[in-house]
Amino acid sequence: MGALGGSLFTLLFAGAPIGIALAGATALLVLFDDFLTYSTLFEAFFSFLTKYTLVAIPFFIYAGFLMEKTGLVASLFKFADALVGWVPGGFAYATLLAAVLFGAISGSSTAMAAAMSVIAYPELVKRGYPKWMAAGVIASAGGIALLIPPSITLILFGVITEMSIVDLFFAGIIPGLMLAMSDAVIIISVSLFIKLPRGKFDLCEVWRSFKAALPALLMPIIILGGLYGGVFTPTEAGAAAASYALFYGLIFKRKTFTKELMPTTLRTMNLTAVVFFLLGCVGIFQFYLANMGWPQMIAEWAGELGLTRIGFLFALMGSLLFLSMFLTGVAILVLTVPIYFPVALALGVDPIHLGILTALCIEIGSVIPPVGLNLFAVSGVTGLPVTTVIKGSFPFCISDTVVLIIVLLFPALALTLPELLVVSHFK
Repeated sequence: MGALGGSLFTLLFAGAPIGIALAGATALLVLFDDFLTYSTLFEAFFSFLTKYTLVAIPFFIYAGFLMEKTGLVASLFKFADALVGWVPGGFAYATLLAAVLFGAISGSSTAMAAAMSVIAYPELVKRGYPKWMAAGVIASAGGIALLIPPSITLILFGVITEMSIVDLFFAGIIPGLMLAMSDAVIIISVSLFIKLPRGKFDLCEVWRSFKAALPALLMPIIILGGLYGGVFTPTEAGAAAASYALFYGLIFKRKTFTKELMPTTLRTMNLTAVVFFLLGCVGIFQFYLANMGWPQMIAEWAGELGLTRIGFLFALMGSLLFLSMFLTGVAILVLTVPIYFPVALALGVDPIHLGILTALCIEIGSVIPPVGLNLFAVSGVTGLPVTTVIKGSFPFCISDTVVLIIVLLFPALALTLPELLVVSHFK
C-alpha cells in the first residue's frame, strides 16, 4: 500500500495528469507484485468502460452544447429575465434561474458557467451590476448543475459505486434547489446594500418569452418525466435529450446550426475522451484495491478509531473541500470514492446521502481557488482577472457551505424524494 501511495503522490506532485498518475502508479506495481500483469491492467481498464450507464455522459454533454448553439439557452435566459427581472437584483436572479433550468438539461457545471458568461455577463454589466458581482453570480450558479439532475457528477458517482443513478438524480433535487435559494439570499442582500437597479414587470413580455422558451422548457420535463415514469434509463434519457436538441436545431435553426454541428460534435468527443480515459484509469486503480482487500482494511481501521457517523462525514467533507483546492471535481471523484465509500458503508452512512454530500463538496470546489474550473471558465470568457471572479464568488461559497452542513445534519433532505420514488413504484 505504501509503494502504491508513494508512487501515486510522486506522479501527482510531478505534474502528471490524474489519470496517468492512477494508471502509472498501479502499473509500476507489476514490477513488484506477481498478482499483477499488464494484460490484467488492460482488462481492468476496458472492463470498467463497458458499463452501459456511462454512455449517458456524452449524450448529456452533447445535449448541453447543442442547446447553447441553437439559442435554447438564450431563450431560457430571456424568459427568466422577464419573470424575475423586476425585483431588486432581478437580472442576477434571472441568471440564477436560467442556470437552474439549464442545469436540468446539461448536467455540466463548467459548460453552463461558460455559456452564461457569454449570454448574461455583458447584460449584467450594462445594467449597472459591478463586474465582480456579475462574475461571481455566474461562476456560483454554474455549480448548481452538479446537483440538479441530470448531473454528470452523480452519474460518475453512481457508476463508480454501482448505485442507482435515478435515485441519485432525485436525491439531488432538493439540495440543488437549496443551493439556488441560498444564492438568491446573497443576491438580494448585496442588491439592497449597493442599491442595484430593477427592471419593469411586463406580463406581455413574460408570455412572449415563455412561448419562445417553451421548446427549451420541455426538455427537462421529458428527461425527468421519463426517468420518474420508468420510460427511460439514464442513458436513454441522455439520448433523448441529445436527439431533441439535434432535431430542434436542424428544423428551426438549419442555416446557422449546420455550420456549428461538426465543431460541437468534436468538442463533445474531446471532453468525453478525457472523462472516459480517467474512468478507465479508475478501473485499474479500483481493481487493485479490491483484490488486495484494502477497502476492508481501511474500514476496519476507521472503525477502530471510534468515529461516529457524523464525525466521519465532517472529516470527509473537510478533506474533499481541501482536495478541491488542488484537484478538479472529476479527479477527486475517481481518486477518493473507491477508498472512502466502503468505509462510509461500514459506519452506517446512507450511500445516497453520501453521494449528494460528495456532489455538494465538488460544487463548492468549482469556485475554490486555485483550481476551481468555474473561476477560470468565467475569467476566460469575460476577460476578467481570476481574482475578480474569486471576489464575487466568495459570498456564494460561504452560503453553499451552509447548505452542505444542513444537508449533512438532515439526511432526509436528500433521501425523501428517492424514498417517495420507491414507494410510488410499488403501489
